Amino acid sequence: MGVTRYRAVLAYDGTGYHGFQRQAGDTPTIQGAVEAALARVTGQPVTITGAGRTDTGVHATGQVIAFDVAWKHAVQDLWRAVNANLPDGIALQTLDKTGAEFHPRYDARSRAYEYTLYTAPVRQPLVDRYAWFVAGRGLLDIDGMQAAAASLIGRHDFATFGRPPQGDNSVRCVQRSEIKAMPGQAPGEQRFRYTIEADAFLYRMVRRIVGALVRVGRRKLSVQEFEAVFRAADGAWPNQTAPARGLCLVKVTY
Repeated sequence: MGVTRYRAVLAYDGTGYHGFQRQAGDTPTIQGAVEAALARVTGQPVTITGAGRTDTGVHATGQVIAFDVAWKHAVQDLWRAVNANLPDGIALQTLDKTGAEFHPRYDARSRAYEYTLYTAPVRQPLVDRYAWFVAGRGLLDIDGMQAAAASLIGRHDFATFGRPPQGDNSVRCVQRSEIKAMPGQAPGEQRFRYTIEADAFLYRMVRRIVGALVRVGRRKLSVQEFEAVFRAADGAWPNQTAPARGLCLVKVTY
């Protein structure tokens, strides 16, 4: 029985996990949980690769993974069996056979993330798990935030907002960067969703961008000042990093 490469779309609640990538010891990670489920189902040691190494507490609805395994039954049977053995907060959304040359990280043309944040007269505990509560009085300036977000589109040096996971190249190409207001669920709640798509990302790049956008929304940083610090590509620029719980990897494009 030969080994086949499988490709899957993975969704997970990153709360309680120390990121995607497997770590030493008993540290809970998404990769470790998926590999353990695959091992129980197939009776084989399995290593998965992912399109993105999400940080501690970050979620996903569109993470793409691949793994090699010898499986003599139908793909649907493997899909159901793995999901039955995964923790409640992790699930394969799709599973298919793919070519042996497919690599979820190196073959990706772009990745898209969404970040959710909200303001309200009082913190909303049921919203907090997947969104950042931005405390303070007054509404955020959505027009200013959108203008600042739009300035990021194109190929630029993003060193102000992060550092490369390896090497020293901090230039990235952003195809989409926009923030939209969404209906709130509680009285006086104002909710926003920031979407960014790029060929690749720097470490904590999205969360640092969101931190700066909130400063614009609070009128503590003008759009012109935002653009100036962005263009300066200064990694030492002091800026709040938005918490991980609002971030979600939603799509990988090939």
